[in-house]
Amino acid sequence: MKITDTQIFQARLLIVDDQEANVVLLEQALLDAGYTNISLCMNPLEVCALHRKHAFDLILLDLQMPRMDGFAVMEALKANQQDPYLPVLVVTAQPGHKLRALQAGARDFVSKPFDLLEVKTRVRNTLEVQMLYKKLKDSNCALDNTVEQRTAELRASEARYRGLAELASDWYWEQDSQNNFVRISGPVLEMLGIRVDALDGTQAEDSDDGWDATQRAALRERIAQHQPFLDFLLSRINTDGSRQQFRVSGEPMFNHVASFIGYRGVGVEVLPRRQMAV
Repeated sequence: MKITDTQIFQARLLIVDDQEANVVLLEQALLDAGYTNISLCMNPLEVCALHRKHAFDLILLDLQMPRMDGFAVMEALKANQQDPYLPVLVVTAQPGHKLRALQAGARDFVSKPFDLLEVKTRVRNTLEVQMLYKKLKDSNCALDNTVEQRTAELRASEARYRGLAELASDWYWEQDSQNNFVRISGPVLEMLGIRVDALDGTQAEDSDDGWDATQRAALRERIAQHQPFLDFLLSRINTDGSRQQFRVSGEPMFNHVASFIGYRGVGVEVLPRRQMAV
């Protein structure tokens, strides 16, 4: 991220001083340095209105002025702009005012009587910092907008995926990182015959409910290990002697820092119910 000489010299500058001689001296020094966009103001009461209109990149502000001193001007500027960055370089003949001005939000200061080389150096340095700040702010805003756009696209994609998964399967489910069911489409629990608090293996299934115990244990193990599974066969024998088989597929989900956030999966019945031989 670099600021060019052209950007520096085209910066919008405002010189504020109630003494005409000081205004003329500073203007000529900056013109000689190559700056091309300089405005002048001898009435501190006009500074806020001028800044709202022109959005100056830097304001050279005298502190000792009648009716409204430089400190009051800075307070008024802060109250009239949302950005906390105050583009002010104060001009003062009072050494004790320098620290107070910086604490009030000024970026830097120049001393009276003027050392014109110091003025040019501090103006350029302050402008470069100000422009880098603006570029960084704009870059962060663009990044935020990109993240928001990508997040919206991801949510739309997830919604499309979920819709297609639900249409293409007998049931669809999602679990959170604690293996709690957070979304169920279709008769998941009825078809699986597994309690919600037992799919992760946290509660034993001692009752004889017809499910193949070996298959169920293997499925729970894969979920506990955060492993994906494709077309996992899960079967049960119903109380009427008929047999059901399901093809189950699932995948773990992770966030942008690779932390596990849950599971999602689909299932279909692959064999029709049929009477088992006695």
